[in-house]
Amino acid sequence: MPGRREIIGVLGSGTEEHRAWVEPLARWIAERGFHLLTGAGGGVMRAAAEAFVAVEGREGLSLGIVPGSVEDGTWRPKPGYPNPAVELPILTHLPLSGERGTEPMSRNHLNVLTAHALVALPGGSGTVSEVVLALRYGKPLILFGPREAFRDFPPEVERTESLERVLDFLTSARGESPPSSV
Repeated sequence: MPGRREIIGVLGSGTEEHRAWVEPLARWIAERGFHLLTGAGGGVMRAAAEAFVAVEGREGLSLGIVPGSVEDGTWRPKPGYPNPAVELPILTHLPLSGERGTEPMSRNHLNVLTAHALVALPGGSGTVSEVVLALRYGKPLILFGPREAFRDFPPEVERTESLERVLDFLTSARGESPPSSV
């Protein structure tokens, strides 16, 4: 891909991996030459980054927005961050997450604003806050996974259990013709 690579953000649980959903998505992102952006933690974030970096010959990088804080003049990442599959950690002084994920001191703003398009997998209050921010900032977003997992998410966001639909969505968000196969 000539020029600037686009960034696809994958959002989701920091504890549950949802590998059956996230791995084929992350591989597709890698195979298409995009960068992958996650919140640099465990769960979906780690599973996505691991599947992404496992793709041989990929051109994009695994980016991770790392929450952190400054204590006694020393920056410290949130414990467990970044996961080992993050190739380019983007360090922040932003410690808030979860139910406080829409507040100004949350890295969720960077997660959402940095990506060209976003796919949210099942997650808790932190993922919901990222979805709310994506709507606030007008970012292309789709929810991917079992429909019942998205009960607490804003109702206006498209939900799908189809990987093909997600890939079509990402392709359309970029203005390309749809992929010929998954």
